[in-house]
Amino acid sequence: MKKNYHWLLAFWLAVGVAPAFAQSATDEIAKYREMIADGNPSELYEAAGEDLWKTKMGPKNATLEKCDLGKGPGVVKGASAELPRYFKDTNRVQDLESRILTCMEKLQGYDPKEIIALDFEKGKRKDVEAIVAYVVTYSKGSTIKVSNKHPKEKAMYELGKRAFYFQGGPMDFSCASCHGEDNKRIRLQDLPNITTQKGAAMGFGSWPAYRVSSGNFWTMQRRINDCYRQQRFPEPIYTSDITIALQVYMGVNANGGVMSTPGLKR
Repeated sequence: MKKNYHWLLAFWLAVGVAPAFAQSATDEIAKYREMIADGNPSELYEAAGEDLWKTKMGPKNATLEKCDLGKGPGVVKGASAELPRYFKDTNRVQDLESRILTCMEKLQGYDPKEIIALDFEKGKRKDVEAIVAYVVTYSKGSTIKVSNKHPKEKAMYELGKRAFYFQGGPMDFSCASCHGEDNKRIRLQDLPNITTQKGAAMGFGSWPAYRVSSGNFWTMQRRINDCYRQQRFPEPIYTSDITIALQVYMGVNANGGVMSTPGLKR
């Protein structure tokens, strides 16, 4: 009888108290984010990014104020809500970071290969991250509208979908392991289901973001890089097609949602 009592206690802890505790923790995390939202440290990166956007620099001693992010030279408002997209001048689908590299090369004379070779938060890569923070601020509240019309956009969407479901590595993980179903959590936090419009909008629309736990600003490229790290996969090359394809897959799935960038994460 005593053994049965302990078994029942363990059972109720598992099915009753544990879920209640998890939900409580999720609610508290949401309250914490709401409480500090007005003081999002991303603002510091935004300010630095605006200076970098408007200051003459590089071998050509030029600003980025004529950079075309898809809505015309110099237009940043709403631009990141429509990226990645196909660009005729490069004949490829580009996300925000790869497009900024193109502008830094064409307008300022920097070598993008040198920036790609750097680590996150190092050298000119850190400048790119600050510029990202500046640009995405002007898409906050914008409707997500990632194009899937051009043949190369369609091809990237399919590549992103295959990458999302590709399973492998020492842990036999895929992106879908964490983001392919509803009601999944990690560290007591809900994980968005990227295969649904609501979940994709929640995930795609809140990155880039400031990460409280690491004390710095993370771009979408860094977020994807870290997902690969957690899966124990080889680190993807910065702004490579696979990293952009995953963003196309997420963005197209998220269409109709609202951008809340820069986000604020644990």
